[in-house]
Amino acid sequence: MEGVPGMNTVPNPNYYDKSIVLDVKPLRSLKPVFPNGNQGPPFVGCPPFGPPSSSTGHSPFSPFGAQPPPDLNQTQDTPPPTFVTPIQSYRPPTVVSNGPSTSSGTRKGVGRPKRNAVSIVPSSSSSGTKRGAGRPKGTSNGKKKEKTSLDVQVVKRDFDSGISAPEREDGNGDLVSSVLTRFDAVRRRLAQVEHGKAGTSKAAGVLMSNGVRTNMKKRVGTVPGIEVGDIFFSRIEMCLVGLHMQTMAGIDYITSKVGADEEPLATSIVSSGRYDGEAQDPESLIYSGQGGNADKNGQASDQKLERGNLALEKSLRKGNGVRVIRGEEDPASKTGKIYVYDGVYTISESWVEKGKSGCNTFKYRLVRVPNQPPAFGIWKAVLKWKEGLTARANLILPDITSGVESKPVSLVNDVDDEKGPSYFTYISTLKSSKQTQPPTIGCSCHGSCAAGNLDCSCVRKNGGDLPYLNGVMLVSRRPMVYECGTTCPCHASCKNKVIQTGLKFRMEVFKTDHRGWGLRSWDPIRAGSFICEYAGEVNLRMEQEDDEFVFDTSRVYNSFKWNYEPVLVDENPSDEVPEEFNLPSPVLISAKSFGNVARFMNHSCSPNVMWQPVFVEGSGESVVRIAFFAIRHIPPMAELTYDYGVSLTSEARDGSLLHGKRKCLCGSVKCRGSFG
Repeated sequence: MEGVPGMNTVPNPNYYDKSIVLDVKPLRSLKPVFPNGNQGPPFVGCPPFGPPSSSTGHSPFSPFGAQPPPDLNQTQDTPPPTFVTPIQSYRPPTVVSNGPSTSSGTRKGVGRPKRNAVSIVPSSSSSGTKRGAGRPKGTSNGKKKEKTSLDVQVVKRDFDSGISAPEREDGNGDLVSSVLTRFDAVRRRLAQVEHGKAGTSKAAGVLMSNGVRTNMKKRVGTVPGIEVGDIFFSRIEMCLVGLHMQTMAGIDYITSKVGADEEPLATSIVSSGRYDGEAQDPESLIYSGQGGNADKNGQASDQKLERGNLALEKSLRKGNGVRVIRGEEDPASKTGKIYVYDGVYTISESWVEKGKSGCNTFKYRLVRVPNQPPAFGIWKAVLKWKEGLTARANLILPDITSGVESKPVSLVNDVDDEKGPSYFTYISTLKSSKQTQPPTIGCSCHGSCAAGNLDCSCVRKNGGDLPYLNGVMLVSRRPMVYECGTTCPCHASCKNKVIQTGLKFRMEVFKTDHRGWGLRSWDPIRAGSFICEYAGEVNLRMEQEDDEFVFDTSRVYNSFKWNYEPVLVDENPSDEVPEEFNLPSPVLISAKSFGNVARFMNHSCSPNVMWQPVFVEGSGESVVRIAFFAIRHIPPMAELTYDYGVSLTSEARDGSLLHGKRKCLCGSVKCRGSFG
């Protein structure tokens, strides 16, 4: 067909009619950038340009040499996958600089690639974008920002998870807590860089492929290190710690040998509460079997007695316990779910009934094993309090803040006849008796401060990122967090104004059995979420001998690791954010006469709350404020506690280096015996 116009061919050089436009399709509109030796393996050719994989001369087609995804349930050390990255994922190298902001607004040293590893490379950067002539400060040139993306290598070379092979099979409380903390730290970082896109699934793939998981051995009954009432914000979290291994299916089971045959036994189920006929009673559950859902043509079918359904039927006959996880709506998210581990149930009966589709559906009645602590029952009780369906028993005051906070804080005593704590004046923030830092000038942003915008002084001080995820959740502990203040022109809903916006959860001050008054939340609290700040009087020369409500940053606190591991998100370890605080001078805050809910948080040697210093930019009295964030997921009605620390002047006793002034009654297995 040579020389025929209109065909996608090369024209005959001896005949070419310039009036005819050839139908030539370009291979790509952008010139691809191929990797060098350190960016990936060499391109693998396919026949006819490469060697065949078999004697037939044909090889299975796999676009650009891509391999199938790794098995996320593998336990052994797996070598890095040898695959060729698709051309579309390669981008021109990003030029970055360190130190002062340049005309391009980039910084050196942030996200530097490591040798022989895939690094985080932003596909585009909005940092330091210069506004057009005549445009107000804080606005862009009108171009739509592109989202930043990550190319995360799943299996990390020479990475030591710190978890041995036996520990991956059988865990404990410390391992479960560590795995969940490491997972959520990576998830928050990926969500921060990718603006919330697929952070959960990517974090799970990275951790599973690198052996950061535990309780991989499937078992019937309880799981080591997981307590009744523990909450999870994704099914992947349950999979990482062995509570429920299925990320999609509602029934998990094991297969055991019975003579020459194999039969399944159910280990756990996840009840979403949304299927036809499922009961919501705290002590029993009617569970619908799996399968029979409508196909692509909208046709439903009868469920079959196989897989999970058969496992539940066998467990009914065997009488073994089945772990039950209840799925509830996340009050902080329109689409999110929270999963509550409600303990072990037994299956009492099963039957078949017609569903709404007219097809047969298996039904199973499960009954909760007695003498387990309440879990789902607490959720239902709190929900009734919120909706006003039932009154909170033993309520003393509906709101001790007298309207100071946007959410009421109730006062309750279920223990004795005491009518309340000692008198104090409720305030929502610091009452400074002396200016502790010189006033500063805030940013010049209009609207909301944006991550990567190095024209924003607040963003620059936070290392080029916004320290919070979605304006509510701390991504990483830092030497100091810098928030926009009253002189910053950004609006009140700026995502860099978190601790100034008040309580985010419905709180309750309650009487404890033996530690005075305590604090807890009616709402579930996700790890990293802001809880409250420590409000009170600031004084550098405070006498605190008899003050039980003093917060002192000069005390010695137990160190712990909470931030993400840079290697798991392909960042340079040298760029790791330090978790040691950088305070210009000790901070002393007394909540004895003036304070907020923070004054009721008790001490624990195994706390679920941590503190972070926050500097509010541009306020009239620039002081370091103390903000509290959740270390881990906290279920409703669980007491909120933090580490009070030990004073440097404490005397050594019993061979210990430091001994606090007060006896500790936290009851933790890690209790050091004293605090203060």
